[in-house]
Amino acid sequence: MPRRLRFNGTDSKNGACPAVHEDIDSGEIIVQGTPVTDPEDIAQLQHFGPGDAAVAVPRELLVNHGPKEVTRVPKLIDLEEFGKLFETFEHSAWHLETRRGYASDRDDDGYRVFTETGSAPCDLDSDWCTNIRRQTAAGKTVGRVRVVDDPPTQGQLFLLDYAKCNAATGEDVRNLWRADFDRLHVPAEDWWIFDSRMVALLHFDEVDALLNVEVITEPAEVLRYCQVRDAVMHHAVPYDQFAAQVAWTGQ
Repeated sequence: MPRRLRFNGTDSKNGACPAVHEDIDSGEIIVQGTPVTDPEDIAQLQHFGPGDAAVAVPRELLVNHGPKEVTRVPKLIDLEEFGKLFETFEHSAWHLETRRGYASDRDDDGYRVFTETGSAPCDLDSDWCTNIRRQTAAGKTVGRVRVVDDPPTQGQLFLLDYAKCNAATGEDVRNLWRADFDRLHVPAEDWWIFDSRMVALLHFDEVDALLNVEVITEPAEVLRYCQVRDAVMHHAVPYDQFAAQVAWTGQ
């Protein structure tokens, strides 16, 4: 069974070697670099076995993208503190949504209306919409990308229709097919990133209810999430164009 590898980063200016990856399951670090093949160099390596390989990488690669702690202790915040982040961020807030449904959506009256009429109601005077309109009016950037299965789940169709409300608050809302997302080889996690310096990783239970929010501020980790955001945004499609694709395929 192949490893599940997570790309941690590279200092290469053209996206090539060297790079650091992490095994999501074992925590092992895999360093990609230029092979050391000169026999005189290899002879100086202690405990070098016949099945071993050595690579050379710049020191900065490990400093910038290697783990800084043997075991990272999660820092959890409650939902009230999480909510305040949307009022206090300075310039940008961005969200990746990868789940096939959310309990909070299914519990909303608007979801019931959507299942009955095919159209999600939009309340621009809600607390959420009022705050996001205030933030975007101040020149701040708010955006999200939603990953969608083929065919879409009912929860994903609800959010695709509700995107018109997100966009009305000034959000940049986009979508990406699951198959295209999987080709990026990044973890299917849900998270917000604020000001490119703080990640709020969302943890859910088996029925799609939000359990807690983990805050990540370690620079190398935050950089990895920034790189995932940029890759996802590059391939994502504006929600209205994506909705036309879904309608065209008859979903």
